[in-house]
Formats: sequence, C-alpha cells, structure tokens
Amino acid sequence: MLLAMSASVALVITTILVLYEILRLTSEHLAELPIPPRARILVVVLAAFVGHTAAVWIYAVAYWLLVLQLGNGAFAGVPVTTFEDCLYFSVVTYTTLGFGDHFPVGHARLISGVEALNGLLLIGWSASFTYLAMERYWPLHGKGHAHRVASSGSGSTLLAPKRTRFFPQTGAEFAADQGAQPDPGSTPLAGDAAASRRARTEATR
Repeated sequence: MLLAMSASVALVITTILVLYEILRLTSEHLAELPIPPRARILVVVLAAFVGHTAAVWIYAVAYWLLVLQLGNGAFAGVPVTTFEDCLYFSVVTYTTLGFGDHFPVGHARLISGVEALNGLLLIGWSASFTYLAMERYWPLHGKGHAHRVASSGSGSTLLAPKRTRFFPQTGAEFAADQGAQPDPGSTPLAGDAAASRRARTEATR
C-alpha cells in the first residue's frame, strides 16, 4: 500500500508539471508564431492534447512497471499482459470513460482512482486555458482588425513578442486592438490623459 500511495503522489506531481510546462511554453511563444488567429487556437488545442497524451503515457508506464513487472496489484477481466493493454487502461481511466473490460484489483485500485481524479482536474485546467486563448484571439476575426492589418500592410500586431499578448486586454487598449474608435463621451485612461496633456502643452508653445 505504501508503494502505491507514494507512486500516486509522484504521478500526480509529474503529470501536473508536464502539463504546466506545455501550457507555459504555449502561452509564451504563441504570439510569436506568424500564423492567423484560427491556427493559433488550433495550436492551443493541440498543445493541451499533447499534455494529456503525455500524462496518459506516464500512468501507463507506472501500471506496466508496478503491476506487470513488480506485481504490486493486478488486473481482472480481460487479461492485461502487454504495455499496450496498460496504455489502453490508462486512457479509459484518465478520461473517466471506464469501459470495464479491464478493472484493477489490489493496490492498483488506488492508482487508478487517483488517475481518474487527476485526469478530471487536468482536463478542466486545459479547458480554462483554451477559454483564455479563445477570448484573446476570437475577436481578431472581426472586420475591424482585418481592415487595420490590411491598411498597415503588415501583420506586426499578430507577431508582438509579448507574453501578455496571449491574455485578453481591457479598456481602451482592447478596443483599439479590435479597430474600434474611442467613445467621445468616455473617460480616458491614465495613459490617454497623459497623452492629452502633452498634446495641449505642445499646442501652446
């Protein structure tokens, strides 16, 4: 039991770190890719899929090593004899699909239960990450942004090498990024107010 508990903790930490690093690298370098918004969203989804695939393989290796090689636990139902069987069991457990043709007995039950909970949490995490990407890049399909990029003659806005470009902007900066004109009756932000004061100072000279 102690080995199964230790393995469960190590597997949870490892899969969290793997998915974290994949999502972190995606968020840092996504804005640098010279591709349209549609392709960037596709990259985000594929990156999340790669992270989950890596987690499934990590658990499959653990089943193969702990159950098939060390005999710590077992599988009932359809015999599990190869690594491919362990990989299949890991997939249906991680996604909480659970066909039931293979089911764990002994200490393997603890690891499989932890994998199901771990997969549920990581899938929800990647869904939130994808939502942030959709919120940032989905409005870039608008006509205002396309017109602004076409009139400038370049797609430099899409290539801004800033990590913060991945996340949604707020206020006048976001409105300007979408090609919208500022509302004459709106209250300017601090940066806009400073620019207005500088303009008035230059005009009085």
